[in-house]
Amino acid sequence: MKNATMNIENKSKLSREDFQTTVEGKPVDLYILTNDQGMEVAITNYGCMILSIMVPDKNKNYENIVLGHSSIKDILKCPEPFLNTVVGRYANRIAKGKFTLEGKPYSLTVNNGPNALHGGPTGFHTRVWNAKQENKNTLVLTYSSKDGEEGYPGNLEVELTYTLDNESNALHLNYQATTDKTTIVNLTSHGFFNLAGIANPTPSIEDHVVTINADHYVPIDQVSIPTGELLSVKDTPMDFLTPHSVAERINDDFVQLKNGAGYDHCYILNKVEPGELTLAATCQDPKSGRLMEVYTTELGVQLYTGNWLAGIKGAHGATFPARSAICFEAQCFPDTPNRTYFPSAKLEPGEKYTQHTVYKFK
Repeated sequence: MKNATMNIENKSKLSREDFQTTVEGKPVDLYILTNDQGMEVAITNYGCMILSIMVPDKNKNYENIVLGHSSIKDILKCPEPFLNTVVGRYANRIAKGKFTLEGKPYSLTVNNGPNALHGGPTGFHTRVWNAKQENKNTLVLTYSSKDGEEGYPGNLEVELTYTLDNESNALHLNYQATTDKTTIVNLTSHGFFNLAGIANPTPSIEDHVVTINADHYVPIDQVSIPTGELLSVKDTPMDFLTPHSVAERINDDFVQLKNGAGYDHCYILNKVEPGELTLAATCQDPKSGRLMEVYTTELGVQLYTGNWLAGIKGAHGATFPARSAICFEAQCFPDTPNRTYFPSAKLEPGEKYTQHTVYKFK
């Protein structure tokens, strides 16, 4: 393992010593990416977790705009295990933890009511990835997921490259994966953003103004499994084709908002060609002036408004109450393996899974 960042001084005020340990026999460390614009991203190879993203506000004041931790000890005891991690082998939910692939049934660990969520309790978010920091802008992380891990078939080789753009404040996530047996793959970064900056308590994101480039979304039942329909957002609180604050409609008497305890839904992105990198969403905090743009090659993006956060503790004494974060998780649709009419998440030997997602800050 190589870490090109030897100087512990950083805008995030994080210490390498607080991350340098071993978990299940593999070394964990802290990595700092910087660019020529002054932006900084701190990452650990435990779960590919983003610990901080330091970007300026309208007055050029830098603050951390993700709900992060300041030590590996805090990460391991956090009640929200997916905080800013990469999740897989399958992001989002699979109904009852079961699916059939090529005529063979598979059973996964159930860890979210009756369903499997985000690859299970020992998914990619709990794994120590091999890491190589190539330069101040780039960190490459790799992981070998064994055949049968959390119930998924095939040995899966996964690579994620974080690249901090030197010309603009954009963080690029490039994923690729290959398998030796037919399997399913759906990876995402579960970033918990608050563009106002984290604090004690971290303020609500309900004043954040959101747009999503999607005419349709995937409705869910009371346990957050797709109903099987693909519904129009028109004339509903799900419509973010034009800018709306989160607070404007999140508490409306609307069955989908009740089922998700707020927004926790996959949006079907408007695409001309599958796999093209397009603008998926924008999010702005009116007080700080920070604006985030989300681009992805994926067909869907899950909007989640931190409904189940419950005052957990974070970096440097920050606390994270309910709805103190907003997530834009680029991904396939939920429960795709059980929905043959959804775009497939299947990966076969000889094929390569790829994804490019960008979080750009202005």
